Amino acid sequence: MEIDKTKSIIEAILFSAGRVVESKELMAILELSNEDVDTILQNMKSEFDEQNRGIEIIKVDNGYQLCSRKEYYDYIYPIFDNRAKPNLSAAALETLSIIAYNPKITRAEIEQIRGVNSDGTIYKLLEYNLIEEVGRLDAPGRPTIYSTTKEFLKMFGISNLDELPELPKYKIDENEQIVIDEIIEEPKEKEEELNEAPDPEREDQEKTDNENVSEEKEILEENNNE
Repeated sequence: MEIDKTKSIIEAILFSAGRVVESKELMAILELSNEDVDTILQNMKSEFDEQNRGIEIIKVDNGYQLCSRKEYYDYIYPIFDNRAKPNLSAAALETLSIIAYNPKITRAEIEQIRGVNSDGTIYKLLEYNLIEEVGRLDAPGRPTIYSTTKEFLKMFGISNLDELPELPKYKIDENEQIVIDEIIEEPKEKEEELNEAPDPEREDQEKTDNENVSEEKEILEENNNE
């Protein structure tokens, strides 16, 4: 099959699906290897970017989706939906961050980290489809395990959780509070430390010694003249 025709088929599939299409689905339809599918999709993505198209191809986990460019959201959203954007509170963002950095975490573990009840925040994130229930922990009570969704990846513009920013190093102080460890470079020797500060007492002593030397010199000169 010609490469241009393959690209057209993929574009038609992604447009019609309106969702993330798994690479394995495209492999089955096009009878191509996973490597070939990824290569073609990356090539199409670059072409869309170079042409500054109003749509773009994004990679989400193990699949791809055709969507409008986020910079045109303000122009598109009034046409389809007058509802407000999901408004994530600081508590929701904090809980979402904990789940993103700790996949397969329970509500009790989330609350242990946050120190407050998180039921309402978790329900809100479930409503926004940013997190989902992915099973139950093999422990007393079999608590629900939560993880982020593909919608979370799309919202934050990443392909997978490995692209999350690295967390800063931290330690627990004596009050069991988190303290961020800052990388502190060893201070270089300051010039003023190399050149010792003037010592008033030493300066006075040196002045006295110089005066004594001058007096002795004068006496010797007088004796020589005599």
